[in-house]
Amino acid sequence: MKSIVKKLIALTLAALLVLSVSATAFAETLLIGVPDDGTNLSRAIKLLETAGLIEVDPEVGYSPEIKDVTKYIYDVEIMPVSANTLPGTLQDFAASTINGTYATPVGLVPSRDALIIEQQSEDGSNPYVNIIVARTADAQNETYLTVVAAYQTQTVAQYLLEKYKEAFFPAFAYDADYTVDESFLAEIDEYVSPKDGKTVVKVGVCGSSNDQWKAVQKVLDEQEAGIYIELVEFDAYTIPNEALNTGDIDLNAFQHKAYLQSDSAGNGYDLTVIGDTLIAPLSLYSKKFASVDEIKDAAGLLE
Repeated sequence: MKSIVKKLIALTLAALLVLSVSATAFAETLLIGVPDDGTNLSRAIKLLETAGLIEVDPEVGYSPEIKDVTKYIYDVEIMPVSANTLPGTLQDFAASTINGTYATPVGLVPSRDALIIEQQSEDGSNPYVNIIVARTADAQNETYLTVVAAYQTQTVAQYLLEKYKEAFFPAFAYDADYTVDESFLAEIDEYVSPKDGKTVVKVGVCGSSNDQWKAVQKVLDEQEAGIYIELVEFDAYTIPNEALNTGDIDLNAFQHKAYLQSDSAGNGYDLTVIGDTLIAPLSLYSKKFASVDEIKDAAGLLE
């Protein structure tokens, strides 16, 4: 009998120890990793606000800094680090906000793995949506608006989602309930359009993820629009707006609205948005928690 009692006491003590360890495992402030560069840091802070972890001064709009966090609702600390290091250090944080550009190469899929995903606002005011830009004098140019309309089609939406594995999401209306056959991507990737006899539209781009313009071209040809898209690639983000402003190119599509506003104000460019294209969403990932609610439970409310 005594041995049974001793065993019961030992089991009870072990259970209490486990509960104690579990309760204190995340007793310290939880660290949330965020990109340390200006725009993406602001986006991360807004995403954490959307998640309900913090409150931010509404006066700063979409461009908050850490100093603009007016309240930590839960016991978390925002830790800015280099954006490209966040996927490799995910296990070191309770959670991290990671851009699709860095998330998808390591196998993170926003719709499957993210705890919360940055979304386009219903009124279209999200300044981090990428855009097609023209000179203000050409805002109503019918050829350019035809290009925008071709971009904002179901074909291009499906291509963005299938090709880039959710690194990009369409920033225009589309049917998310779709199916494509195995040849869909190949048909667009291998598509070659004749240039002769068409109106050439030079579109400035940056980076390597611009294959969706093949889908745009295919749509234009199917519509018999008589427009040929000539991509002009720039090595630096500081160049395409200047090239557009001086007339070296007709349109550009490499930036989000916040960058256009800042770059135009700083350099006196007379440029305007003529269409939304995509959003490269910032998402919150974690290897320790399965939901934002779990993070909140572990962090605990602050008084």
